[in-house]
Amino acid sequence: MPGILLGDVFPNFEADTTIGKIKFHDFLGDSWGILFSHPRDFTPVCTTELACAAKVADKFKKRNVKMIALSLDSVEDHHKWSKDVMAFGDCAGSPLPYPIIADENRELSVKLGMLDPDETDKDGMPLTARCVFVIGPDKKMKLSLLYPATTGRNFDEIIRVIDSLQLTAQKKVATPVDWKPGDKVMVIPTLSDAEAEKLFPNGVTTTELPSGKKYLRQTQI
Repeated sequence: MPGILLGDVFPNFEADTTIGKIKFHDFLGDSWGILFSHPRDFTPVCTTELACAAKVADKFKKRNVKMIALSLDSVEDHHKWSKDVMAFGDCAGSPLPYPIIADENRELSVKLGMLDPDETDKDGMPLTARCVFVIGPDKKMKLSLLYPATTGRNFDEIIRVIDSLQLTAQKKVATPVDWKPGDKVMVIPTLSDAEAEKLFPNGVTTTELPSGKKYLRQTQI
């Protein structure tokens, strides 16, 4: 099956984009990256998503995350569509703050396993699903989300997940359900109580459970 798994090095593909030809790893540099795909240009759900992504671009930049989109149309169409996107987002006249990859022959979509067999164009060809890939500075895939073409994404959730990924890459913790920055985090099970005490000066709270097992440990970062 085409596609890549968590922990795999993300392909260093070359592609034509709205900022010219890129080599993906060079585009990322030492930054984190997010690649999000779209079925086609000039389509309603995709336009709302790109407009939202443009509005929150500063939040990604603050987190050292480079953004790049992908759609199955030409660079020329991408430039025209970008004007619609920015107008819909009440930013008419401003440039789209991230590039869009032109994948007219679907080569990259096939390589990354992004095609949705249930959604086809007028010629019966499959469209890309709404994929989200988050890539770390080590060029490895840290997150993969796959939405059908009929369902728009939630960028607040994507930013929340990136906050978790960046925190847990640096600290020996995990983030619980509905976690937000500033909330308590979980001490990972592989860390002993003695090690946890040294690593977390704010202290560690252990929840008493019916099993008697002391695995649910929280701390404040």
